[in-house]
Amino acid sequence: MPKICLLQESPVFFDKEATLTKAKVLVKQHADCDLIVFPESFIPGYPRGFSFGAVVGSRTEHGRELYAEYRRQSVDLAGEDRTRLEKMARESGAFVIMGVTEMDRSNGTLYCSMLYLSPTDGLVGVHRKIKPTGSERIIWGEAQEPDMGADAGAWLVSVQSGFGRVGGLICWENYMPLARMELYQQGVEIYVAPTADSRTSWTATMQHIAMEGRCFVLGCNQYFTKSMYPDRYRALVADDNDDLCPGGSVIVSPLGEVIAGPLFGEAGALVAEIDLEDIARAKLDFDVVGHYARRDIYGLVIAGKKE
Repeated sequence: MPKICLLQESPVFFDKEATLTKAKVLVKQHADCDLIVFPESFIPGYPRGFSFGAVVGSRTEHGRELYAEYRRQSVDLAGEDRTRLEKMARESGAFVIMGVTEMDRSNGTLYCSMLYLSPTDGLVGVHRKIKPTGSERIIWGEAQEPDMGADAGAWLVSVQSGFGRVGGLICWENYMPLARMELYQQGVEIYVAPTADSRTSWTATMQHIAMEGRCFVLGCNQYFTKSMYPDRYRALVADDNDDLCPGGSVIVSPLGEVIAGPLFGEAGALVAEIDLEDIARAKLDFDVVGHYARRDIYGLVIAGKKE
């Protein structure tokens, strides 16, 4: 049975080099696991509470400088960053899913991305957020036009690991029913949902997706306090509570039962062994793309996907 590890940890904020080093240490500590999952934008950090000096109709010079620094610290998959991440997975022997802010060298745009890193084959998949939420749209673009010339739907990916098909969506993308449905159609067995949502209602969302997709669901969040921001950034969140992101990482079975977590109020790792045969057992009475589907009534077409 595959052993799963969710790392509810904090980055070394806005410091790609130090965060890559921290991630390597964490992966090594949990190298006995088959799958290791990091939170949304773990590298170089989810900029919770930042406005980047932008309001409707104007932007500030300080906000522009802050964005430029965020861009400098973001992950470039066309360079050495990819090599280091692939080496991390290879040396551990674990399949690693890493949340990053990715800088696309071809157009300079930043994307909120989820990287699939195989210990044997390196980077085997990238999911870019297809719709950043709210003010996230100031800093992250929408996934579109991958290098292979396909449409944005090509970013809705799942990959085959040595222990099952793995795929997922980032944060509030998980509230997009048609995006979820595409992953179910791909046969996802282990559904990964890195997030920045630490509300208790997120647990219910993870349980709903597990029951809907009849798959294991892994909700992985950061634990982050205001004091973890470098001094130069702390004034930007002066009015916020110190406990900026209390976590809430959780592992859920295909019948919606919580296997591990939710973990709140501390950093840590959620570790559990899962039995993929639970998926077959759960599909006895419901299979959203199988015997419960009604293709004579409705269907789903994803741009950029070959049927």
